[in-house]
Amino acid sequence: MLPEIHKVLGLLEGGFADIKVLVVGDLMLDRYILGDVDRISPEAPVPVLRHVQRYETPGGAANVAMNLAGLGCQTLLAGFWGNDAEQKELAGFLEKAKIDTTGVVSTSLPTISKTRIVGRQQQLLRLDIESREKPSEADCGHLMEAAEQLAGKVHAVVLSDYAKGALSTELCERVIRAARRAGVPVLADPKSPDFSKYSGSTTVCPNLGELAVATGVAVHETEALLAAGEALRTEHDLRFLTVTMSEKGIRVLSEAGGYHSPTRAREVYDVSGAGDTVIATLAAGLAAGLKMETAVELANLAAGIVVGKMGTVPIAGHELVAALTPASGISSGEKILDRERMATRVAEWRAAGQTIVFTNGCFDLLHVGHVTLLEDCHKFGSKLVLGLNTDASVSRLKGPTRPIVGERERSRVMAALAAVDAVVLFDEDTPRELIREIMPDVLVKGGDYSVETVVGHEDVIAAGGRVEIVPTVEGFSTTSIVQKLQSAEETA
Repeated sequence: MLPEIHKVLGLLEGGFADIKVLVVGDLMLDRYILGDVDRISPEAPVPVLRHVQRYETPGGAANVAMNLAGLGCQTLLAGFWGNDAEQKELAGFLEKAKIDTTGVVSTSLPTISKTRIVGRQQQLLRLDIESREKPSEADCGHLMEAAEQLAGKVHAVVLSDYAKGALSTELCERVIRAARRAGVPVLADPKSPDFSKYSGSTTVCPNLGELAVATGVAVHETEALLAAGEALRTEHDLRFLTVTMSEKGIRVLSEAGGYHSPTRAREVYDVSGAGDTVIATLAAGLAAGLKMETAVELANLAAGIVVGKMGTVPIAGHELVAALTPASGISSGEKILDRERMATRVAEWRAAGQTIVFTNGCFDLLHVGHVTLLEDCHKFGSKLVLGLNTDASVSRLKGPTRPIVGERERSRVMAALAAVDAVVLFDEDTPRELIREIMPDVLVKGGDYSVETVVGHEDVIAAGGRVEIVPTVEGFSTTSIVQKLQSAEETA
């Protein structure tokens, strides 16, 4: 299980909103043209692509920013773009994601764009639009000033270097100094073989190929390469070096020793942008105060999700929540939520394509009838939410001697059941308001009910959901258990 999972889920379900991260680097627009190939051109020995779909997405440093925004962080971006159609498209994506672009400097050069031509899931050609000229000295000065000022106002800084001209050695040095003065972690994604450019950063995040170029050690000599990486870490005053190793996971090199996060088994569809996801998630975790090991594990999990998608696609917080909350992989305490977090958790599950099931009850003295009911409920969907009456609510419904088991203990017991994915308390006599807040896809009730007599059925059906009635197990009830106990006491 992921370390610090309670804190991680809290961050993913709203806590990252308090975290500010600055991304400085090379902004790009990634364009994809998809189609089918079924013949060769008669004009030249090249495939003919029959166009099916075209779409654009932020790339480079802009993709790092999109990943951070997807996690819920307040994201600031600094870099260069031109004054052209690509800039307008890119700016539109960033504005929609609520990314602050006040640190982006407009230049006379074109906005960098990469157009990938893809036929039958195979990339056939990539067309890059960029200038070989460097930005003017004045533009570089404006970017340097903006990035340096912003570095002291955030919780983390990411240097996203694609070797396109935004990250000069002087800019990196000034931003790293400013961040260190403010006690802010700096993470660098390197394209330069000279790591001195990133000296003083908290971590540099090369892949094996980039580390091989920087050290002169062959990629296939893994142990020698990692040893050279440790020497590089020491030489350039890095707190740790984060090496992404493709199917081998992530290896962290530090003075305290190594830490390895293995890859989660997952089908790989496209590795584009995976490095951006790793550094963005790692930056968010460190900025929020997660332990290094936790932040690395979370970054590895996020990368495993995005490589299963086509193209440059950022991570979304709800995808991580869904991955972290399978019925068998989360502690019972993490399933007990207040109503605000419940609404967030349900929205994240729904966004991940999960079917939400809801049932409710007092569940005082758990018995086999309860367990059977909940197992039956779970069969109707992906996630079962249990609405549990508070002690005050139970007393009003059952009398002053009830409940026998308090709400905290009942919540913990119910959350420990594999069939239950979340538990939420409600103080009202009926769960009507809670049902309206959750709006489940399936509302389930056990016992001698008809659809029309189930509380909340009108709201669920009106929203396109359905109501299911499941039979109860005969001969089992909390009342009968209490009566047996009382009878035993009287005869004792």
